[in-house]
Amino acid sequence: MNAHNPRIEPPRLGEPYLLTPGPLTTSYAVKEAMLVDWGSWDGDFRAMTREMRDRLIALLGDGSDAFDCVPMQGSGTFSVEAMLASFIPKDGKALVLANGAYGLRAAQTLDYLGRDYQLLDKGDYLPPRGDEVAQILATDPAISHVVAIHCETSSGILNPVEEISEAVYAAGRKLLVDSMSAFGAIPLEASKIRYEAMVSSANKCIEGVPGFGFILARNSELEAAKGNSHSLSLDVHAQWAHMNKTGQWRFTPPTHVVAAFLEALRAHEAEGGVTGRGRRYIRNRDVMVSGMRELGFETLLDNRWLSPIIVTFFCPADPNFVFSRFYELMKDKGFIIYPGKLTMVDSFRVGCIGQMDEHVMRQVVVAARDSLREMDVAAATPPEAALQERAKLAS
Repeated sequence: MNAHNPRIEPPRLGEPYLLTPGPLTTSYAVKEAMLVDWGSWDGDFRAMTREMRDRLIALLGDGSDAFDCVPMQGSGTFSVEAMLASFIPKDGKALVLANGAYGLRAAQTLDYLGRDYQLLDKGDYLPPRGDEVAQILATDPAISHVVAIHCETSSGILNPVEEISEAVYAAGRKLLVDSMSAFGAIPLEASKIRYEAMVSSANKCIEGVPGFGFILARNSELEAAKGNSHSLSLDVHAQWAHMNKTGQWRFTPPTHVVAAFLEALRAHEAEGGVTGRGRRYIRNRDVMVSGMRELGFETLLDNRWLSPIIVTFFCPADPNFVFSRFYELMKDKGFIIYPGKLTMVDSFRVGCIGQMDEHVMRQVVVAARDSLREMDVAAATPPEAALQERAKLAS
């Protein structure tokens, strides 16, 4: 593999490509790394954990020396909850910026935690903007933290975290970023975008497998987080302090997943890091979106807000189109797509990340074309009402 032309391996044994925002299609090398058993307290595994943490910190670029990395067992949502509970004090208040399911999930998490918050819900079509954040912060001095979703994968919106950050720190508040589906492919350099902590997971743009998430946080915030968490197992400060003292995870780590993730990190570096990985995903998106539009499909979002992570398409208006049938036909051709997660219109999603390149994305378009023919769908044009709803809400 090299930075300009990484080798993309087809799935083995008839496995489908996962056109999802994670779990995703992984390389042979990542899969094979899980064939070895590791002792969780052994020095070799401690060294693996240290290397993994160091590599993740380095992805923040200039300014990364102010940060440390705290891996956390469980799904990405576990790590989001750990971040919110550990860095928002019990007497703090958050402004949650939502434009899809994951912003709303952050608000739901704060409900469970008993943390005070205000919700800015922009719906499915539009991102929160810096001027909106500035206005809310100016009218509510009790807000101590702002929670932003980097890429909202329910719609595919890439949110403008840089301008959000500028508004947050101009108002003297703190920013927490859920970069679950963006980190590793979309820059989040500590010297260019200010935030106190961000969170992602192993099975996203680094192209590992599910099993843990990780929080990259400023050392000052980690030190100040002692006693904030509601949870024994999700206490970021306690995990951080224990790891730095012993080199070990506090509780049984996902050893095989860590080994696979290290292999994925090395491949990520060989591809050219964040820039190289992002370049491939952008090309995947552009080729796939162009082909799907030629078939008549419409994207939920304008080009300006399309992320290179996952793209949402309206379902066709043709009465012969039934998503469940379309899903099965695409799966039969080797591609697993995602159902929509919108409340207003029928939709589906196609991911651009994982072990795929533009050649695979052209095959996706051909599979979609053939599936429409098998369903006797004359055109992929969406319902006029869906387009009108998009125009109304985006205006």
